[in-house]
Amino acid sequence: MTHVNLITGFLGSGKTTALLHLLANKPPGENWAVLVNEFGEIGIDGALLADRGATLKEIPGGCMCCVNGLPLQVGLNMLLKQTKPDRLLIEPTGLGHPRQLLDMLRAAVYQPWLQVDATLTLLDPRHLADERIVQNENFRDQLSAADIVVATKSDRWHAEDRQRLTAWKQQNLGDRQWVEAALGQIDPALLRQQGLADRAVPQAQHHHPESRPQGLAALKLDGQARWRRALNDGQGYASCGWIFDADTVFDTLPALEWARLAPVDRVKGVLRTPDGLVTINRQGEDLFIETRPTTPPDSRIELIHHQPVDWNILQSGLLKIRLK
Repeated sequence: MTHVNLITGFLGSGKTTALLHLLANKPPGENWAVLVNEFGEIGIDGALLADRGATLKEIPGGCMCCVNGLPLQVGLNMLLKQTKPDRLLIEPTGLGHPRQLLDMLRAAVYQPWLQVDATLTLLDPRHLADERIVQNENFRDQLSAADIVVATKSDRWHAEDRQRLTAWKQQNLGDRQWVEAALGQIDPALLRQQGLADRAVPQAQHHHPESRPQGLAALKLDGQARWRRALNDGQGYASCGWIFDADTVFDTLPALEWARLAPVDRVKGVLRTPDGLVTINRQGEDLFIETRPTTPPDSRIELIHHQPVDWNILQSGLLKIRLK
């Protein structure tokens, strides 16, 4: 029997950081797997979570919560058959609705194989100051689906953030468990708590463009191409991502400055530099970077914004900071 948890939350709530912490504190001897979905086509989280002690499968370029097609079910079935994990962590896109996904996991066909444990929804209280986010259907539905609400990035709160958080809890938390976390440090014991299958969660009518490609692996380069980009849009957001071949190396400091100054809501990337692997994770003005001595097989970076952006201008700046 595989135990399953959804780790959900809006864009920039800290899901990847939390997953990294959970994987680092995985009980010895347990076999874990991670199924991750991203709004963009490039597949950044797969690179960030690679080689962390768990089997990883990606479904980039859409919303795995829309189970009208086969990508999610195929990916899930492959993981269960090939790895037989003790625990499966599923990270839906920050622009996804969880209800359909939870219903599918609890369907009769999976009951002999899956035990759906607690759904953890991550909430950055600073989002409560942004009416555009608070009124977002995905944001509300993700919190409604939570068995446990995790208030993240507590090391960055101000007094007004805590005040808004207190008001939200009084109106919305109900009888659900509540925890606070800094730097993604979530207690792995939370995963073992029971999920509440009978919790009332809105059944969102969510549709994405039929032309949007979906797949079971992140975007790859074809032939002799040195780089390519991919675009996506939906749910009121737009994304642009780039992938570069293994011979492309970026100048470290200009790359970090490009990511810091890009006029977008969200920046995530894994880049080859003279210093090794550099990971970039930026939400608003929060910029987290990590340098590791290993080198990734390629470089990937993805931007997401709540309105159209002139991606060509940003692309021109990115291409200029490649080292020959």
